Amino acid sequence: MKPGKQQVFSISNDEQFNAVALQIFQHQAKNCKIYADFISGLGIDPATITNIQDIPFLPIQFFKAHSVLSSADDVAITFTSSGTTGMITSSHYVIDVSWYEESFRKAFQLFYGDIKAYTVLALLPAYLERPGSSLIYMAQDLITQSNNPDSGFYLYNHADLYAQLIKQQQAKKPTLLLGVTFALLDFVEQYQINFPELIVMETGGMKGRRKEMIREELHETLCKGFGVDTIHSEYGMTELLSQAYSKGAGIFNCPPWMRIITRDTNDPLSIITNNKAGGINVIDLANINSCSFIATQDLGKIYSDGSFEILGRFDNADIRGCNLLIA
Repeated sequence: MKPGKQQVFSISNDEQFNAVALQIFQHQAKNCKIYADFISGLGIDPATITNIQDIPFLPIQFFKAHSVLSSADDVAITFTSSGTTGMITSSHYVIDVSWYEESFRKAFQLFYGDIKAYTVLALLPAYLERPGSSLIYMAQDLITQSNNPDSGFYLYNHADLYAQLIKQQQAKKPTLLLGVTFALLDFVEQYQINFPELIVMETGGMKGRRKEMIREELHETLCKGFGVDTIHSEYGMTELLSQAYSKGAGIFNCPPWMRIITRDTNDPLSIITNNKAGGINVIDLANINSCSFIATQDLGKIYSDGSFEILGRFDNADIRGCNLLIA
């Protein structure tokens, strides 16, 4: 029997995480056909897996060509990845969207407190211009949950956004500006503001609109443009229903139901246990109805306290919407 939301979202220590992760693994190894076939192809018997370090991670590319589902229930919503023209995009078929809602609401509460304390401004043009964005779904929900008439979306109306930021600064209202990277850069090329209390959260990716920048250069430009000391970041992707957050310097932390593990870049079934760089594997227990064990195309490093940073991507990996900046 698979765990419920109460069991997943109340995880508070490693012992609980490991127990729930193993329970979900056994459920998905039996009920997610594409994952079961993948495990079988590796010659692994799921019954022998008793440690999360031994769980096989499904390559994220499988979401491009297969229905990754561990439930026979009807699909409620399909989230799709962004991509340049002609690129094959990923589809995440979500059976119960309340798992996603509970995941991002609880994570925001954990890292930033009550959403009702904030004005939420979303500068997400590339996402707003296409259907199926999980980021837009989250941003819309946070805007609604803020219960604030000043919260809202912005496309290319930078003058309106600038006026709203000035209004928020004068009102001394805690404000979150959630923006895709290229749009934030476009904005600060036109407007400069000194708003040190503002939380600027970049969601990564140039979407082919601008030249990629190293993180330090990007954050320095944005800090100067908005008059802030640090740039926050969100690490998420279409294939995951949970996100990690960085409050500066590109160092991310996961909510308790999400975990990052690094794999050897030359041996994808070998897990790295020190501070060396490796491929990023994600355990996302909110993915209970799809697959919770995903091998991404990102490269990163995990630190002893469980925090991590993204160092780049594997060669020839598709340009994607999560953090793609080379550190």
